[in-house]
Amino acid sequence: MQTPYFLIDEKKLLENLGILRDVATRAGCKILLAQKAYSIYQTYPLLAKYLAGTTASGLFEAKLGREYFPGEVHVFSPAYRAEEITQLLPICDHILFNTPGQVKKYASMCQKAGVSIGLRVNPECSTQSGHTIYDPCAPFSRLGTTIANFEDSILPYLNGLHFHTLCEQNSDDLETTVHAFLQKFGKYAAKMQWLNLGGGHHITRDDYDRARLIRIIQELSEQFNAQIYLEPGEAIVYYAGTLHTRVLDTFQNGVNLAILDTSAACHMPDVLEMPYRPPLRNGALPHEKPYTYRLCGPTCLAGDIIGEYSFDAPLREGDELIFEDMALYTMVKTNTFNGMPLPSICIEHIDGRMETLRTFSYEDFRARL
Repeated sequence: MQTPYFLIDEKKLLENLGILRDVATRAGCKILLAQKAYSIYQTYPLLAKYLAGTTASGLFEAKLGREYFPGEVHVFSPAYRAEEITQLLPICDHILFNTPGQVKKYASMCQKAGVSIGLRVNPECSTQSGHTIYDPCAPFSRLGTTIANFEDSILPYLNGLHFHTLCEQNSDDLETTVHAFLQKFGKYAAKMQWLNLGGGHHITRDDYDRARLIRIIQELSEQFNAQIYLEPGEAIVYYAGTLHTRVLDTFQNGVNLAILDTSAACHMPDVLEMPYRPPLRNGALPHEKPYTYRLCGPTCLAGDIIGEYSFDAPLREGDELIFEDMALYTMVKTNTFNGMPLPSICIEHIDGRMETLRTFSYEDFRARL
């Protein structure tokens, strides 16, 4: 198969979904797919057998969820245009607002349409380290209403409260956040029909404390007699996808360099944004194995560098490399900078059958401009 291409592993996907369904059943909560992390709608019929619906970050994701994923559709945006609300009302079950001002502006429209209204709150409790770009509780955050900015006048409009503060974290950080949330917003939570604990829960990771998560959810549900929602993204597709690439050329300039046919900037931009070093099958840390290479993309961006890895043997033109954990925040973020072709999207079914879900051409590049 021509590289580069993303490959979704249906077997691993089903393993993750089974864990999530078990958690939802035991905890009595509802789990939604966060489409911002993974939007491969061709797999939505499978996901819908295990999850309660989707959550969206705007109009287009909400439309995708309603069109392809049976179940609830929730949406949150830091701010909405009036024309977006008009289109969201017929397709959404929950609309979450970022500020009291947005609630007051659109609440009557939502109530007339029978749409549940939520407010995202900011418990001002940072549990992350080293990734400020992903911390909604960082100083001066634009995401969520702090207790100082909460307005009691909007309470008659609200059906639920939402917070999202985690990023690939364990349930101990959730417990810390819930404690801060209850300290600040507990008196308001008592008036709500539902509470949404957002995403960033690494539920399907081997060392994740799922017993603690279930206890937290059960305690909240019993205390407030409220429906509890989770909206993970990465947990659903954790290690359920790979990115396959080939070496185009190797040379030496102080270090060994290898140019691949995949790009960090275009095909896995979180490598540069976060930044992070993506796991590579059979690749080790620099100098851990005999041959160390800096793996680079083919674009004109000088910093299009995936990272340094070591190998048992020298890399040769045509060698295939496989990056792991590439289902989340990759396909949804790819771009065509430099006119780079987008990787095809494929799936390996549980019976071993390979299927190509999507290929991309020059016309796809042209149509974006």
